[in-house]
Amino acid sequence: MSTPQPPMPQAAPEWQAAPGPSYPNPNYTSPIPVVRTHLGHALASEWTKIRSVRSTMWTLGVFVLLVVGIGLSAGALVANSGAEGELGDENPLSLGFFGLLLGSMCIITLGVLTTASEYGTGMIRTTMTACPTRGRVLAAKSVVFFTVAFVVTLVAAGLVAFAQVGMLSDAREPSGEEWLKGTVGVSLYIALLGLLSLVVGSIVRHSAGAITIMIAAVLAPLVIAMFMFASSLEDLREALFEYSIPNQLSVFYSNSLTTSGPSGWDPLWIMLGVTAAAFVGAYALLEKRDV
Repeated sequence: MSTPQPPMPQAAPEWQAAPGPSYPNPNYTSPIPVVRTHLGHALASEWTKIRSVRSTMWTLGVFVLLVVGIGLSAGALVANSGAEGELGDENPLSLGFFGLLLGSMCIITLGVLTTASEYGTGMIRTTMTACPTRGRVLAAKSVVFFTVAFVVTLVAAGLVAFAQVGMLSDAREPSGEEWLKGTVGVSLYIALLGLLSLVVGSIVRHSAGAITIMIAAVLAPLVIAMFMFASSLEDLREALFEYSIPNQLSVFYSNSLTTSGPSGWDPLWIMLGVTAAAFVGAYALLEKRDV
């Protein structure tokens, strides 16, 4: 009886490529124009985003309503009460302070949502796929948001300033520097505050958490200082008063809460330094993290 032989391995068939042109074809021309991307493309993308979402219109609308509404109401109240002559040497533009302080919460909210909302919806993956250069994305968001925040704040603050000077006919005329600080200076400061919120949103990557942090940064130092009664904490209490954001905002109207601390244009440079440091940290984390 013969022993069955194991089947012999068969050689794999030799497949031949179908005849045709080799790829990539050097003679092929894509019908879609291929261009090298740059910052301008990222700016156009971020501008499309910020103007097409409803949160932008709502937050900026409420901001303008608060700044203009409270500013004009304060001016009309002082004018109708006959107390405009009691302003003395005070800057008549300072009546717009309260509207800008409350309105800054809207700019803070919009700044956080510009970055953090994309992490919540997952849109950040699409953004980073379309623009793998992460620093370019952060720079484009910052430029677009800062421009929008500055222009809207300047228009609202300027409208209130001109209206208040017109209503308070018996008050002194603001100087040129006071006009510049009360319109352009305060607008730059609030736009930088919103830009800081944008950067914090990029670091935290959570809308509610970043908004809470920024509101606490605005209000907490002033509130804490108000309850420091011990004489041993006097220096700390004074520093919290001097460098709190509400006090720095009032410096632009020459109406500081303290006799020492930041003056002139100092609050703008302080906010610029803090925002720049936060921007460096956000960029480092953005390059290190996974989206």
